[in-house]
Amino acid sequence: MKKRWWLLGMFVLLGLFCYGGEKRVLVLGVDGLDPNLLKQFMAEGKMPHFKDFIAQGDFRPLQTSRAPQSPIAWSNFITGMDPGGHGIYDFIHRDPESMMLEFSMSKVEGAARTWEVGSWVIPLSSPETTLLRKGKAFWEILGEAGISTTIFRIPVNFPPVEVPGNYSLSGMGTPDILGTPGTFSFYTTKLPSNYREISGGKAYKVKIEDGRIDAKLYGPTNDYRRVAKKKSRFSKNKKKTEYKKIKCTADFTVFVDQEASAVRMVVGDQEFILKEKEWSEWIPIQFEAVPWLVEFSAVCRFYLKQIGPTFQLYVSPLQINPDDPILPISNPSSWSSDLCKCLGYFYTQELPHDTKAFFCDVFTGREFWDQSMLVFQERCRALQFILETDPSQLKFFYFGTVDQGCHMLWHFMDEQHPNYVKDDFLVNGIRNIYQKMDDVLGTVLKSIDDDTVLIIMSDHGFAPFYWGVNLNTWLAENGYLSRNKHLVSRRGGYFSGVNWEKTKAYAVGLNGLYVNLKGREKHGAVSQEEYNSLLDELERDLLAIVDPATGRKPISQVTRTRRDFKGTNTEHAPDIIVGYSWGYRSSWENPLGEFTKEVFIPNMKAWSGDHCIDNSIVPGVLITNQKISMETPALYDLTVAILDEFGVKPLEQMIGKDCLAPRNSSETQKQ
Repeated sequence: MKKRWWLLGMFVLLGLFCYGGEKRVLVLGVDGLDPNLLKQFMAEGKMPHFKDFIAQGDFRPLQTSRAPQSPIAWSNFITGMDPGGHGIYDFIHRDPESMMLEFSMSKVEGAARTWEVGSWVIPLSSPETTLLRKGKAFWEILGEAGISTTIFRIPVNFPPVEVPGNYSLSGMGTPDILGTPGTFSFYTTKLPSNYREISGGKAYKVKIEDGRIDAKLYGPTNDYRRVAKKKSRFSKNKKKTEYKKIKCTADFTVFVDQEASAVRMVVGDQEFILKEKEWSEWIPIQFEAVPWLVEFSAVCRFYLKQIGPTFQLYVSPLQINPDDPILPISNPSSWSSDLCKCLGYFYTQELPHDTKAFFCDVFTGREFWDQSMLVFQERCRALQFILETDPSQLKFFYFGTVDQGCHMLWHFMDEQHPNYVKDDFLVNGIRNIYQKMDDVLGTVLKSIDDDTVLIIMSDHGFAPFYWGVNLNTWLAENGYLSRNKHLVSRRGGYFSGVNWEKTKAYAVGLNGLYVNLKGREKHGAVSQEEYNSLLDELERDLLAIVDPATGRKPISQVTRTRRDFKGTNTEHAPDIIVGYSWGYRSSWENPLGEFTKEVFIPNMKAWSGDHCIDNSIVPGVLITNQKISMETPALYDLTVAILDEFGVKPLEQMIGKDCLAPRNSSETQKQ
């Protein structure tokens, strides 16, 4: 017995010795953390932990990607390459053969093999989920070298790459249960006037009868069931049976108590009380696709916005249930369930701050703040758990609240904004979020030892979004794009009325401009011989545009992807990436091929801060307890630096260089 205790003690000491000798790196990825705002708030005395940490370490602006969109920037960091290497150029790409839009980060396809039995379609294989980012992630390379890693919610990692010795939970790019970036539901006795225009959500009219509301939660389309459409006498093929799509649903009931300003809700076998302006806990929802054979679950939260005079109930997007995920959201696949058992249910969709609900006036600014704080508190609990329990040598942890807050709260602090709103609390909303991140840093510093390399980084900074620029309208006005006005549909929409045979260029996405090239585009009109001269002309004309209302040039940077990027993954590349000037961005209509009467449109939306502009205007931040050896490090330089911390060589296709100096002058090489 004594010998066994002695052996146990030896193993414990050996474990402590090995743990103490291992290199430890912790990376806090704070999406949207801006160097200028950080300096301002530190000067105001609001960020004491950041100020002290920088004084003992180092701080530089971190060069972001072209375009400085989060999927591109994070892919630069993940792979150590630019878009020519990893193939991500926007949130959306266009298929040149069909001209249809596609989500750029991942693709989910249904079962390849099925068995049709009457009105049912039985799956014989699993759905396929594909990550579209090319290149090896840096934690894959570390894993191959035997370095243990934990990657929490890094963007563009859905489905998570499978790496031995790695734990990861997917982030930006992860859909909700509907397969969308996040679709909320809004139940009300009086539909808002803009209910048809609600983007990112769906409004449903309900009735209160005898103090009771019966309603449904709408899940994804049920691909396993076929319901025949009734044949019309006008049907072209009366022998062929056509089927309509139906959705999976789950019933819920609301019992309304007007006097108590509260409701009793019954959802499945769960029952709970909500008062006005109160949020529920996470509620699991069960959907049945094929009786006794195919069922799946989701989780959501309810918010009782108002009982009267108009009843209003918000339901969060239906999340993939982390305890029983229908799609792969973690590596290993069981890790999301393990986290759920320790932390409870949590948001799994890509960007859980419900900017769309605020954008469409379902939330007020204060309600958006409250919902954002639910997300932030959830994230803080997860960070504390990982700091206390995770032994991985490299840990990456992602925060998105700074980014989403700057997008939606900028117009409360900026009196020059066309949509400036005075609010005594939200005027300090962005400042308060930065202070909360300072508290996070304080917690982290208490949790790590002096030998741990701590890196705080962001993918980009921020700028105001005062004016939208509709590039497609400008292209039409300047002879690059042709429209047949008599073919324009009443509803407008995606390139409505465009005469492709006479169109030289068109814009898709937030920063992309494409040549209508023969042999590539479905209706190409520009020959290969004309291609470069057309790009020269476009570059010159774009940089010469002047906004007549301000006298300023709205475009300050033009990137030609096949000239300026390294690598051959250009299948989805726009020919030009447009870098907008301070205060400008693509208009809301332009990314989806819609036209406006004017080229320049004042931005009157709550989404009032942005970063999808000239990348030199919105650098991110790099803060670390090591000295930074470059004046202007880039995201892909940091990738190489992290590999070098563990003595792992970068891949040949990586374009960065190590940007961190050894911590101690006596140190001759990194361990």
